[in-house]
Amino acid sequence: MTVPPAAKWPAIRLIDHHVHGVVTADLDRAGFESLLTEASGPSAPGTTMFDSQLGFAMRRWCAPVLDLEPLASAETYLQRRAALGFAEVNRRFLTRAEVGMWLIDTGFQADLLTTPEQMATISDTTARQIVRLESIAEQVIRAGTTAAGFADSFSDSLAFATTTAGAVGYKSIVAYRYGLDFDPARPSHAEVTAAAGRLLRELDADPGAARVCDPVLLRHLIWTAIDTRLPVQFHVGFGDPDVRLHRSDPSLLTDFLLMTEPIGTPVMLLHCYPYHRVAGYLANVFSHVYMDVGAILNHVGARSATILAEALELTPFHKMLYSSDAFGLPELHYLGAIGFRRDYSKVTGGFVADDWWSREDADRVGDLIGWENAARVYRVEL
Repeated sequence: MTVPPAAKWPAIRLIDHHVHGVVTADLDRAGFESLLTEASGPSAPGTTMFDSQLGFAMRRWCAPVLDLEPLASAETYLQRRAALGFAEVNRRFLTRAEVGMWLIDTGFQADLLTTPEQMATISDTTARQIVRLESIAEQVIRAGTTAAGFADSFSDSLAFATTTAGAVGYKSIVAYRYGLDFDPARPSHAEVTAAAGRLLRELDADPGAARVCDPVLLRHLIWTAIDTRLPVQFHVGFGDPDVRLHRSDPSLLTDFLLMTEPIGTPVMLLHCYPYHRVAGYLANVFSHVYMDVGAILNHVGARSATILAEALELTPFHKMLYSSDAFGLPELHYLGAIGFRRDYSKVTGGFVADDWWSREDADRVGDLIGWENAARVYRVEL
């Protein structure tokens, strides 16, 4: 039996600064494969999502964790997974990822996934929460606020959620709800009241219409979070079909970044592919901007070291963070962690071999990206 690969690469300590929980039930094949893709529908008849870079990566690197040979067939993999059961599968992958802390976005399908507390227990490590701004706003709308009272109610609810959850940052999905080409200016109270009134009227007509998509309200949520000085994460680039990719280019945030830089609130650009070089530029020229390459390292499989190397071209090393953006399948949490260690070792090993970097510098930068930058920016201790 091949030794699980985590032992092969430097044991860089990790804080996963953007991640989700894992499933809490067994999955059939369709349910499993739905979590191998950002697509909103099933694969075409006669095809499988195992025929992808991510599918091949899972068969190669995850099979040994389930006591299988590398590149075991998809059928064998799924049979073994089902025999072990979701609880044992979750335990194996989360513990062997050897992530020191999870910063968990609980704002999407939280009822289907583990809580931060459950993640900490399963992985025998620690977890903290990232609060999704739009989720809090929608709770406020459903709770019966008035239009004039929305701004204060949102601020109070955000503060309460942050305190009760022990949250260390916020996330905006404005890229999904509108686009990153939003008006960068802080909206006035009158504009926010008018926009909240429109949403409340929609809710009266359709009780299911509490989804915050109005750009004025989205701007208000973002600026409220900026004022707290806690890090604010933005989804960028690669995502499900709700995203219009050309409107999720982080360069569209330039005027917003110019306005927020004097405040100093950290702005965290998540995922970034295929705009990872653009994100690196923004992190280079704005003192408060940080970036990661998130889930894409899993999705591009055998090409992942190339993407990491491209992200390292312009990004200052104190401005890049590790994340997996893993959702649902614990294999993704594991692949993200071992994949970053593998790719970082490969990329920087080349720098050292070519006499551009020293081994000591490579080790130091690995710690910066792996955990030290996150610990500093989110003010947590590993």
